[in-house]
Amino acid sequence: MKKLFSVVMVLVLLALCASAAMADYPDKSLTAICPWGAGGGTDSCLRAFCQALEKQLGQTIIVDNKTGAGGVTGHEAIADAEPDGYTFGMITFEFVTYKALDVSDYKSYVNYDPLCRLNADPAGITVNKAWAEKNGIKNLADFITYCKAHPGEVRMGGSSANSVWHIAGGYFMNVAGVELKMVTYPDGAASAVQAAAQGVDIEGVTVSLAEARSFIESGNLICLGLMAEERINNKVFGNIPTCKEQGINAFYSTWRGLGLPNGVDPAIKTKLADACKAAVKDPDFIQYMTNAGLGIAYMDAAEFKAFLEQQEEHDVPAAMKAAGIEI
Repeated sequence: MKKLFSVVMVLVLLALCASAAMADYPDKSLTAICPWGAGGGTDSCLRAFCQALEKQLGQTIIVDNKTGAGGVTGHEAIADAEPDGYTFGMITFEFVTYKALDVSDYKSYVNYDPLCRLNADPAGITVNKAWAEKNGIKNLADFITYCKAHPGEVRMGGSSANSVWHIAGGYFMNVAGVELKMVTYPDGAASAVQAAAQGVDIEGVTVSLAEARSFIESGNLICLGLMAEERINNKVFGNIPTCKEQGINAFYSTWRGLGLPNGVDPAIKTKLADACKAAVKDPDFIQYMTNAGLGIAYMDAAEFKAFLEQQEEHDVPAAMKAAGIEI
Protein backbone atom coordinates (compact mmCIF):
# COMPACT_ATOMS: atom_id res chain seq x y z
CA MET A 1 0.00 0.00 0.00
CA LYS A 2 2.85 2.36 0.91
CA LYS A 3 4.56 1.59 -2.39
CA LEU A 4 1.36 2.29 -4.33
CA PHE A 5 0.97 5.62 -2.50
CA SER A 6 4.52 6.55 -3.44
CA VAL A 7 3.88 5.82 -7.12
CA VAL A 8 0.71 7.90 -7.06
CA MET A 9 2.54 10.79 -5.42
CA VAL A 10 5.28 10.66 -8.04
CA LEU A 11 2.68 10.75 -10.81
CA VAL A 12 0.91 13.68 -9.17
CA LEU A 13 4.18 15.57 -8.80
CA LEU A 14 5.05 14.92 -12.46
CA ALA A 15 1.63 16.17 -13.52
CA LEU A 16 2.04 19.30 -11.39
CA CYS A 17 5.49 19.93 -12.89
CA ALA A 18 4.13 19.50 -16.41
CA SER A 19 1.27 21.86 -15.60
CA ALA A 20 3.70 24.44 -14.23
CA ALA A 21 5.92 24.14 -17.30
CA MET A 22 2.88 24.61 -19.51
CA ALA A 23 1.85 27.70 -17.59
CA ASP A 24 5.29 29.22 -18.21
CA TYR A 25 5.37 28.29 -21.91
CA PRO A 26 6.98 29.86 -23.79
CA ASP A 27 9.70 31.10 -21.45
CA LYS A 28 12.40 31.55 -24.11
CA SER A 29 12.75 32.44 -27.79
CA LEU A 30 11.35 30.16 -30.50
CA THR A 31 12.75 29.12 -33.88
CA ALA A 32 10.82 29.13 -37.15
CA ILE A 33 12.44 27.07 -39.92
CA CYS A 34 12.06 28.34 -43.49
CA PRO A 35 12.87 25.78 -46.23
CA TRP A 36 13.52 28.54 -48.78
CA GLY A 37 15.98 31.41 -49.15
CA ALA A 38 15.74 34.93 -47.77
CA GLY A 39 13.87 37.38 -49.97
CA GLY A 40 11.37 34.96 -51.51
CA GLY A 41 7.63 34.85 -50.90
CA THR A 42 7.83 32.09 -48.28
CA ASP A 43 10.54 33.88 -46.30
CA SER A 44 8.76 37.25 -46.34
CA CYS A 45 5.40 35.72 -45.42
CA LEU A 46 6.93 33.78 -42.52
CA ARG A 47 8.85 36.78 -41.16
CA ALA A 48 5.78 39.01 -41.27
CA PHE A 49 3.69 36.38 -39.48
CA CYS A 50 6.37 35.75 -36.85
CA GLN A 51 6.31 39.43 -35.95
CA ALA A 52 2.57 39.14 -35.33
CA LEU A 53 2.99 35.85 -33.45
CA GLU A 54 5.62 37.38 -31.17
CA LYS A 55 2.96 39.76 -29.87
CA GLN A 56 0.77 36.80 -28.88
CA LEU A 57 3.51 34.67 -27.31
CA GLY A 58 5.61 37.41 -25.71
CA GLN A 59 8.84 35.90 -27.01
CA THR A 60 11.22 36.51 -29.90
CA ILE A 61 10.95 34.17 -32.89
CA ILE A 62 14.14 33.58 -34.87
CA VAL A 63 13.69 32.65 -38.54
CA ASP A 64 16.22 30.03 -39.64
CA ASN A 65 16.54 29.59 -43.43
CA LYS A 66 17.55 25.98 -44.09
CA THR A 67 17.68 25.76 -47.87
CA GLY A 68 18.62 23.11 -50.40
CA ALA A 69 17.42 19.96 -52.16
CA GLY A 70 14.20 21.55 -53.40
CA GLY A 71 13.00 22.39 -49.92
CA VAL A 72 13.71 18.90 -48.55
CA THR A 73 16.47 20.15 -46.22
CA GLY A 74 14.21 22.59 -44.43
CA HIS A 75 11.17 20.34 -44.29
CA GLU A 76 13.22 17.50 -42.84
CA ALA A 77 14.69 19.88 -40.27
CA ILE A 78 11.14 20.64 -39.07
CA ALA A 79 10.37 16.94 -38.65
CA ASP A 80 13.72 16.33 -36.90
CA ALA A 81 13.34 19.22 -34.45
CA GLU A 82 12.98 18.62 -30.71
CA PRO A 83 9.22 18.25 -30.05
CA ASP A 84 9.25 20.73 -27.18
CA GLY A 85 7.13 23.40 -28.87
CA TYR A 86 10.04 25.78 -29.38
CA THR A 87 10.66 24.91 -33.02
CA PHE A 88 8.11 24.99 -35.82
CA GLY A 89 8.42 25.68 -39.52
CA MET A 90 6.82 26.77 -42.76
CA ILE A 91 5.37 23.91 -44.78
CA THR A 92 5.02 24.76 -48.47
CA PHE A 93 3.44 23.27 -51.57
CA GLU A 94 6.61 21.37 -52.49
CA PHE A 95 6.17 19.23 -49.39
CA VAL A 96 3.18 17.39 -50.91
CA THR A 97 5.24 16.42 -53.98
CA TYR A 98 7.79 14.45 -51.95
CA LYS A 99 5.68 11.30 -51.66
CA ALA A 100 5.05 11.15 -55.41
CA LEU A 101 8.72 11.83 -56.16
CA ASP A 102 10.08 9.65 -53.31
CA VAL A 103 12.72 12.24 -52.40
CA SER A 104 12.55 12.44 -48.61
CA ASP A 105 12.43 10.21 -45.56
CA TYR A 106 9.67 12.52 -44.29
CA LYS A 107 7.50 12.45 -47.39
CA SER A 108 4.00 12.54 -45.97
CA TYR A 109 1.86 14.95 -43.98
CA VAL A 110 1.58 12.22 -41.31
CA ASN A 111 5.22 12.92 -40.35
CA TYR A 112 4.22 16.43 -39.17
CA ASP A 113 1.68 18.01 -36.87
CA PRO A 114 -0.05 20.81 -38.85
CA LEU A 115 -0.71 24.09 -37.05
CA CYS A 116 -2.47 26.22 -39.66
CA ARG A 117 -2.46 27.34 -43.28
CA LEU A 118 -1.66 31.03 -43.75
CA ASN A 119 -1.50 31.83 -47.42
CA ALA A 120 -2.41 30.89 -50.99
CA ASP A 121 -1.23 32.65 -54.17
CA PRO A 122 -1.86 31.93 -57.86
CA ALA A 123 0.94 31.73 -60.41
CA GLY A 124 1.40 34.39 -63.08
CA ILE A 125 2.91 34.32 -66.56
CA THR A 126 5.40 37.15 -66.11
CA VAL A 127 8.04 38.14 -68.67
CA ASN A 128 10.88 40.58 -69.18
CA LYS A 129 9.24 43.77 -70.44
CA ALA A 130 12.02 44.76 -72.85
CA TRP A 131 11.98 41.26 -74.38
CA ALA A 132 8.20 41.39 -74.75
CA GLU A 133 8.30 44.80 -76.47
CA LYS A 134 11.09 43.67 -78.78
CA ASN A 135 8.97 40.74 -79.93
CA GLY A 136 5.62 42.54 -80.13
CA ILE A 137 4.13 40.74 -77.13
CA LYS A 138 1.41 42.84 -75.48
CA ASN A 139 -0.81 40.16 -73.93
CA LEU A 140 -1.14 36.46 -73.23
CA ALA A 141 -2.43 35.68 -76.73
CA ASP A 142 0.67 37.29 -78.26
CA PHE A 143 2.88 35.29 -75.89
CA ILE A 144 1.20 32.01 -76.82
CA THR A 145 1.46 32.83 -80.53
CA TYR A 146 5.17 33.61 -80.14
CA CYS A 147 5.80 30.40 -78.17
CA LYS A 148 4.06 28.31 -80.82
CA ALA A 149 6.20 29.95 -83.51
CA HIS A 150 9.36 29.31 -81.44
CA PRO A 151 8.77 25.95 -79.71
CA GLY A 152 11.13 25.26 -76.84
CA GLU A 153 12.99 28.56 -77.27
CA VAL A 154 11.28 30.67 -74.61
CA ARG A 155 12.96 30.08 -71.25
CA MET A 156 10.83 30.43 -68.13
CA GLY A 157 12.14 30.19 -64.58
CA GLY A 158 10.39 28.89 -61.51
CA SER A 159 12.00 27.58 -58.38
CA SER A 160 13.71 24.21 -57.84
CA ALA A 161 13.09 21.11 -59.95
CA ASN A 162 9.61 19.61 -59.41
CA SER A 163 8.68 22.49 -57.09
CA VAL A 164 5.48 24.52 -57.22
CA TRP A 165 6.58 27.01 -59.88
CA HIS A 166 8.29 24.36 -61.99
CA ILE A 167 5.05 22.41 -62.02
CA ALA A 168 3.20 25.66 -62.80
CA GLY A 169 5.22 26.07 -66.00
CA GLY A 170 4.56 22.50 -67.07
CA TYR A 171 0.89 22.86 -66.22
CA PHE A 172 0.62 26.03 -68.34
CA MET A 173 2.33 24.31 -71.27
CA ASN A 174 -0.23 21.52 -71.10
CA VAL A 175 -3.22 23.87 -70.92
CA ALA A 176 -2.04 26.41 -73.50
CA GLY A 177 -0.55 23.89 -75.93
CA VAL A 178 2.91 25.49 -76.03
CA GLU A 179 6.44 24.25 -75.46
CA LEU A 180 8.60 26.23 -73.01
CA LYS A 181 12.04 25.54 -71.63
CA MET A 182 11.71 25.49 -67.86
CA VAL A 183 14.85 26.60 -65.99
CA THR A 184 15.04 25.70 -62.31
CA TYR A 185 16.57 27.69 -59.43
CA PRO A 186 17.47 25.55 -56.37
CA ASP A 187 17.29 28.44 -53.86
CA GLY A 188 13.78 29.45 -54.86
CA ALA A 189 11.84 32.07 -56.80
CA ALA A 190 13.85 35.14 -55.77
CA SER A 191 16.82 34.13 -57.94
CA ALA A 192 14.58 33.34 -60.91
CA VAL A 193 12.76 36.67 -60.68
CA GLN A 194 16.02 38.60 -60.57
CA ALA A 195 17.37 36.73 -63.60
CA ALA A 196 14.19 37.43 -65.58
CA ALA A 197 14.22 41.12 -64.61
CA GLN A 198 17.83 41.43 -65.77
CA GLY A 199 17.18 39.46 -68.95
CA VAL A 200 19.82 36.90 -67.98
CA ASP A 201 19.33 33.22 -68.91
CA ILE A 202 15.52 33.38 -68.99
CA GLU A 203 12.75 35.45 -70.58
CA GLY A 204 10.24 35.15 -67.76
CA VAL A 205 8.93 33.34 -64.70
CA THR A 206 5.90 31.31 -63.62
CA VAL A 207 5.88 32.46 -59.98
CA SER A 208 3.43 34.35 -57.80
CA LEU A 209 2.89 38.06 -58.37
CA ALA A 210 4.08 38.84 -54.84
CA GLU A 211 7.47 37.35 -55.61
CA ALA A 212 7.79 39.36 -58.83
CA ARG A 213 6.20 42.51 -57.45
CA SER A 214 9.21 44.81 -57.07
CA PHE A 215 10.32 44.22 -60.66
CA ILE A 216 6.78 44.56 -61.99
CA GLU A 217 6.51 47.92 -60.26
CA SER A 218 9.95 49.01 -61.51
CA GLY A 219 8.94 48.21 -65.08
CA ASN A 220 11.45 45.41 -65.65
CA LEU A 221 8.77 42.71 -65.73
CA ILE A 222 5.19 42.56 -67.00
CA CYS A 223 2.59 39.98 -65.99
CA LEU A 224 0.57 38.79 -69.00
CA GLY A 225 -1.91 36.60 -67.13
CA LEU A 226 -2.80 35.23 -63.71
CA MET A 227 -3.70 31.56 -63.21
CA ALA A 228 -6.72 32.32 -61.04
CA GLU A 229 -10.50 32.26 -61.22
CA GLU A 230 -10.63 36.03 -60.75
CA ARG A 231 -8.37 39.04 -60.49
CA ILE A 232 -6.60 39.85 -57.25
CA ASN A 233 -8.75 42.45 -55.54
CA ASN A 234 -6.15 44.96 -54.35
CA LYS A 235 -4.48 48.13 -55.58
CA VAL A 236 -1.21 46.34 -56.28
CA PHE A 237 -2.38 43.76 -58.83
CA GLY A 238 -6.01 44.59 -59.52
CA ASN A 239 -5.33 45.58 -63.13
CA ILE A 240 -3.68 42.28 -64.13
CA PRO A 241 -6.04 40.06 -66.15
CA THR A 242 -6.51 36.37 -65.51
CA CYS A 243 -5.65 33.70 -68.06
CA LYS A 244 -9.35 32.77 -67.98
CA GLU A 245 -10.32 36.25 -69.17
CA GLN A 246 -8.05 35.71 -72.13
CA GLY A 247 -9.47 32.35 -73.13
CA ILE A 248 -6.99 30.07 -71.32
CA ASN A 249 -8.51 28.05 -68.46
CA ALA A 250 -5.37 27.82 -66.36
CA PHE A 251 -5.86 27.72 -62.57
CA TYR A 252 -2.89 27.05 -60.33
CA SER A 253 -1.77 28.28 -56.88
CA THR A 254 0.82 27.74 -54.20
CA TRP A 255 0.15 27.75 -50.45
CA ARG A 256 2.08 28.07 -47.20
CA GLY A 257 1.34 26.96 -43.65
CA LEU A 258 2.93 26.12 -40.32
CA GLY A 259 3.77 22.72 -38.88
CA LEU A 260 5.37 21.15 -35.82
CA PRO A 261 7.38 17.96 -35.43
CA ASN A 262 5.27 15.09 -34.17
CA GLY A 263 5.16 14.56 -30.43
CA VAL A 264 4.60 18.11 -29.13
CA ASP A 265 2.52 18.25 -25.95
CA PRO A 266 -1.14 18.76 -27.00
CA ALA A 267 -1.54 21.62 -24.52
CA ILE A 268 1.46 23.43 -26.05
CA LYS A 269 0.13 22.83 -29.55
CA THR A 270 -3.23 24.25 -28.52
CA LYS A 271 -1.57 27.36 -27.11
CA LEU A 272 0.42 27.82 -30.32
CA ALA A 273 -2.64 27.23 -32.49
CA ASP A 274 -4.64 29.79 -30.52
CA ALA A 275 -1.78 32.28 -30.86
CA CYS A 276 -1.68 31.67 -34.64
CA LYS A 277 -5.43 32.20 -34.93
CA ALA A 278 -5.06 35.57 -33.21
CA ALA A 279 -1.88 36.56 -35.07
CA VAL A 280 -3.43 36.06 -38.51
CA LYS A 281 -5.85 38.87 -37.59
CA ASP A 282 -3.06 41.23 -36.56
CA PRO A 283 -3.54 44.56 -38.43
CA ASP A 284 0.17 44.89 -39.19
CA PHE A 285 0.28 41.39 -40.66
CA ILE A 286 -2.82 42.03 -42.74
CA GLN A 287 -1.39 45.33 -43.95
CA TYR A 288 1.90 43.70 -44.90
CA MET A 289 0.25 40.86 -46.80
CA THR A 290 -2.04 43.31 -48.61
CA ASN A 291 0.82 45.60 -49.59
CA ALA A 292 2.95 42.65 -50.71
CA GLY A 293 0.13 41.14 -52.73
CA LEU A 294 0.22 37.94 -50.66
CA GLY A 295 -3.18 36.34 -50.10
CA ILE A 296 -4.28 35.38 -46.58
CA ALA A 297 -6.03 32.01 -46.72
CA TYR A 298 -6.23 30.77 -43.11
CA MET A 299 -7.12 27.20 -42.14
CA ASP A 300 -7.02 25.85 -38.60
CA ALA A 301 -5.10 22.68 -37.70
CA ALA A 302 -7.90 20.23 -38.55
CA GLU A 303 -8.75 21.96 -41.82
CA PHE A 304 -5.09 22.18 -42.81
CA LYS A 305 -4.53 18.48 -42.08
CA ALA A 306 -7.49 17.51 -44.28
CA PHE A 307 -6.25 19.88 -46.99
CA LEU A 308 -2.75 18.31 -46.90
CA GLU A 309 -4.22 14.84 -47.26
CA GLN A 310 -6.29 15.90 -50.29
CA GLN A 311 -3.29 17.64 -51.87
CA GLU A 312 -0.89 14.76 -51.26
CA GLU A 313 -3.17 11.92 -52.26
CA HIS A 314 -5.12 13.45 -55.15
CA ASP A 315 -4.69 17.05 -56.34
CA VAL A 316 -0.92 17.39 -56.66
CA PRO A 317 -0.18 14.01 -58.30
CA ALA A 318 -2.83 14.87 -60.90
CA ALA A 319 -1.21 18.27 -61.57
CA MET A 320 2.25 16.71 -61.83
CA LYS A 321 1.03 14.18 -64.38
CA ALA A 322 -0.57 17.02 -66.37
CA ALA A 323 2.79 18.79 -66.32
CA GLY A 324 4.53 15.71 -67.69
CA ILE A 325 6.51 14.93 -64.53
CA GLU A 326 7.17 11.24 -63.96
CA ILE A 327 5.90 10.03 -60.60
